[in-house]
Amino acid sequence: MNVDFHNAVLVLPEAVEPGSLSIRDGVIQRVGDQVGDASNVACKVDCQGDFLLPGLIELHTDNMERHVIPRPKTFWPNVMAAALAHDAEMAASGVTTVFDSTRVGAIPYEDKPQNRLFMALQEAIHEADAAGAFRINHRLHFRCELTDPNILSVLEPALDARLLGLVSLMDHTPGQRQWRNLDQLRRHNSDSDKSEQAIDDMIQKRIEQGQQHVPVNRKKVLDSFKDHDNIVFASHDDTTREHVLDGVRDGVKISEFPCSLEAAKEAKKHGLFTIAGAPNVVRGGSHSGNVSAAELLDHQVLDGLSSDYVPSSLLQAVFTIAELEHWDLPKATALVTANNADMANLDDRGRLTSGQRGDVIRVSVVGNTPIVREVYVSGKRVS
Repeated sequence: MNVDFHNAVLVLPEAVEPGSLSIRDGVIQRVGDQVGDASNVACKVDCQGDFLLPGLIELHTDNMERHVIPRPKTFWPNVMAAALAHDAEMAASGVTTVFDSTRVGAIPYEDKPQNRLFMALQEAIHEADAAGAFRINHRLHFRCELTDPNILSVLEPALDARLLGLVSLMDHTPGQRQWRNLDQLRRHNSDSDKSEQAIDDMIQKRIEQGQQHVPVNRKKVLDSFKDHDNIVFASHDDTTREHVLDGVRDGVKISEFPCSLEAAKEAKKHGLFTIAGAPNVVRGGSHSGNVSAAELLDHQVLDGLSSDYVPSSLLQAVFTIAELEHWDLPKATALVTANNADMANLDDRGRLTSGQRGDVIRVSVVGNTPIVREVYVSGKRVS
């Protein structure tokens, strides 16, 4: 698609400048004061002084599960329809590339319907993608629950999934990583119908399962992908120096949601990318009591943001960071565009520069709220 944008405020890699941008055949051709040859332009857009940003890149969201399970223990019967609703929400949030996180395996003794969605979710995503039904670009991110003794039987049929790009190694053993504070875990489970004693019994059983299965499953999962050069590995909820060193040993590239400043610093020391939750930025802290994203920003040890469970938080976080003067707008924008593209080995997107995909979003700001006015994917306006 060919489109020219005029009267825009361009959020470039190093600056924010008024100007124009042209897309030809789905690729950004020219950025600056002058646009390209207008003789074959299908669309001319007057941005009326709005911001023009690269399309956002989301690496870890389980938002699709919310559309498949709109109420506890209630399944939406048409999973592809749920995938399309998720796709529309991501587009409305300014996301043009999304890695849909699908849970591989179950957390022992947690009877959650999400544990049984793996094949249905990925099949729906592949079907919608093949049909050209998605508005934006979808990839897969497998979240491997290493505490599950049966994880390999779930994973093996999907090892060659066409859209797979990311694999994260998840250890939700109580007393470790995200749940190193057992009182936080007890509060997390307090809304269930279990008694306090039943919750404590479940926690103890999960500790035993984790100690037994995580080391073995970690090696098995890594070995399963040894011939897949295109897969990027991420560790999850690193809390200690040892957690990070385990990831370095195993060829991990991303430290997802580090739970402590110590872990984030260690990850950066060893050249790992770090990613935190955008809701952490917007809310002013972690919902589970871990390190705040603001602290990671202040120490210059944060590379990217993920919307995790709130798609609109990505763009809100960018303008929150800039408003609070942690970082300037180009650097804040890179947390959800260029840096995430680099993490996922996507060198064709994430920046408003010539030769990149024509994935751009037009954004205005009312008060302190960013509003997505228009979304373009490869130069085609998303409707």
